[in-house]
Amino acid sequence: MSTTTPALHDPAPASIVVPAPVAIVPPAATPASAAPRRSRPPARDGKVTGQPAFVLHSYPHKETSLIVDVFTREYGRIALVAKGAKRPHSQLRGVLQTFQPLQAGWTGKSELRILTGAEWVGGMLPLEKTALLCGFYLNELLVKLLARDDPHPVLFDHYVATLNQLAHNEPPPIVLRKFERALLKETGVAADLTRCTGTRQAVDAGQVYVVDPERGPRPARAADAWPKITGKTLLDMEREDYLDVATQAQSKLLMRFLLAHQLGGATLNTRQILIDLMQL
Repeated sequence: MSTTTPALHDPAPASIVVPAPVAIVPPAATPASAAPRRSRPPARDGKVTGQPAFVLHSYPHKETSLIVDVFTREYGRIALVAKGAKRPHSQLRGVLQTFQPLQAGWTGKSELRILTGAEWVGGMLPLEKTALLCGFYLNELLVKLLARDDPHPVLFDHYVATLNQLAHNEPPPIVLRKFERALLKETGVAADLTRCTGTRQAVDAGQVYVVDPERGPRPARAADAWPKITGKTLLDMEREDYLDVATQAQSKLLMRFLLAHQLGGATLNTRQILIDLMQL
């Protein structure tokens, strides 16, 4: 049997598995728009232990193992081989589930590391029904927009806070908009919505704008095909105020447009399901 390490892919998320409860972590502060690459703690001989982590998705590897895509607080998104995880009596079978906070350990310095341990932390409410589907949408965004081995501790805290908010039945459209915005900020592609690109003039709440995905807001023109957004919506989004119904509707269109640009045409399977079910 060949032992050649397979090329890594980012396949579609695995089938939905109802998660077990996991620990309430308070919401993190809003991250800055700039997102410089962060250093991660050194790992002696490539060994890491006790790292906070969440499973984003997993897929089969050889006869009895899994490749698990995990989001860790200090190492970012990494791929781990969970040896023997598919065996009937493996202790990992019940641990490597989505939306469960874990303490994980691994070894290795290559792109594909070896999982050495995973322990369920516990304490959070499970995601159910629409909240569960929203959770898989978050995971799909992270898989498709985060580079591997790029630490994002602030975004990790946002992710945990967002799971808590969904589990406590906070309005999914508002929760998702906040996370989408945080994701773009932490990956360094979110413009300042309070200033016009080029002129740097303050956005006027009473005017209408479009948002250039590469540069930021500018006054709308009659020929613009991009979503037209009021200045009030842009200012509301910057301060995370989504109480206005018009802000909710316009921010949904804007974030869908900005994410599509960053995805480069890649399809979000869970987004389409959410659109079909609830127009989130």
